[in-house]
Amino acid sequence: QVQLVESGGGLVQAGGSLRLSCAGSGRSFSRLAIGWHRRSPGKERERVAAVARSTATLFTVSVKDRFTISRDNGKNTVYLQMNSLIPEDSAVYFCAAANTGYYITPRLRDEYDYWGQGTQVTVSS
Repeated sequence: QVQLVESGGGLVQAGGSLRLSCAGSGRSFSRLAIGWHRRSPGKERERVAAVARSTATLFTVSVKDRFTISRDNGKNTVYLQMNSLIPEDSAVYFCAAANTGYYITPRLRDEYDYWGQGTQVTVSS
């Protein structure tokens, strides 16, 4: 079993930055791929970024030049650095973990086995 806890959300003005953290416990963190997803009111949950066990990364197009994802296996933590935030980035952000291959960055929601409770990000215009 894996427990995931997100932190770092909050209110920020457009153009600002936030860094979200996803802290994991339980199963060895380094053996998991981690993804960040978000859900806005009235919209489907969207995968924002993912990092494989190999540290390969994947981003959705709308955040590709603004967000970075990184992992620190020694701290059992994955980070999502969000820069140049826009109001459309406002959402509840969830991290999720997947038991998958070394080079795989899971794309689909069903590929993830464990989910955190989420952290709210609000970007004001």
